[in-house]
Amino acid sequence: MKSLLVTLDQIAEFDEIVDVRTPLEFAEDHIPGAINAPVLSNEERVIIGTMYAQVSPFEATRQGAAMVSRNIAAHLETTFADRPRNWRPLIYCWRGGKRSGSMATWLNLIGWRARQLDGGYKTYRRKVVELLDTLPRQFSYIVLAGHTGSGKTRLLNALARADAQTLDLEALAAHRGSILGTLPNEPQPTQKAFDTALVGALRRFDPKRPVFVEAESRRIGSIALPASLTEQIRRASCVAVVTERDERIRLLLEDYAHLFDDRALFKSQLARLVELHGRARIGEWHKLIDEDRRVELFEQLIDLHYDPAYARSTGKHFARLPESTRFALRPTGADLHEQACALLAQLHSASNEIALP
Repeated sequence: MKSLLVTLDQIAEFDEIVDVRTPLEFAEDHIPGAINAPVLSNEERVIIGTMYAQVSPFEATRQGAAMVSRNIAAHLETTFADRPRNWRPLIYCWRGGKRSGSMATWLNLIGWRARQLDGGYKTYRRKVVELLDTLPRQFSYIVLAGHTGSGKTRLLNALARADAQTLDLEALAAHRGSILGTLPNEPQPTQKAFDTALVGALRRFDPKRPVFVEAESRRIGSIALPASLTEQIRRASCVAVVTERDERIRLLLEDYAHLFDDRALFKSQLARLVELHGRARIGEWHKLIDEDRRVELFEQLIDLHYDPAYARSTGKHFARLPESTRFALRPTGADLHEQACALLAQLHSASNEIALP
């Protein structure tokens, strides 16, 4: 079996990566590009685990082998039915043990050149954790700072279209970062899946060029940012995005319109701020929701919640904010691309040491 084992560094040599863990394990996180061909279903893995603990390891192994054999047979008739004779798959499971070993053995007996990832997913996960510590330190960052509703995300997207390097952490986390940041019909990824996506994004950057990123706290919804990235961002040079108050309200009305589709949920999200604002104020905001007084609600949220929170946190965490470049933005305008290009030109003229597109 040793001859069938390969390392992470050899992944590029294979035609396909096959994850034979359960669908639940695969959904939590997996090697990018892998397909899921489970040799045990979610339910079967629970059955075998219970049998191992309550009956005997031998009986669990015997029953598990029967289940695995049936599932491999089903994959041969469906999932792998069209694979060519010279197909080279890389197989992995949780630890690189029996599940991936069983699949690799059968695929090799058929004539395919299947190999098994040494250490399985656990080896891959250790590599991701290592890269989360080292990769963020390889880049310089330019932080877009500004009040909620100032259009930082729209500017970041426009910078990407202008060929700047951008890291959209909120897109990776599927969350806008604020108390109302949950996206409609889009759950957040697991922490492990976010970590994998973040490593993939960082690996695509050129260390010779800066990476634009929004000012974020340590958490985006349920997702925690790696300490190394947070440290680098907080030390970075900043662009203070300045947007007129009326335009901020207009942007918030556009971006958060979906909240009024489920007003009970909207109220429950605001209710989490009771400790900070008191029941009377939260009750007033609930009333504004019921009466569909959207402009008044977001005016109060800006004046009483978002702007004070920004003043408390951003100035404390981003040391270079006082010396930042100021940039006036019109985020609801049709000329965002031109505005992004203007910012790049402004930064380029301010420092010839920054390699901007």
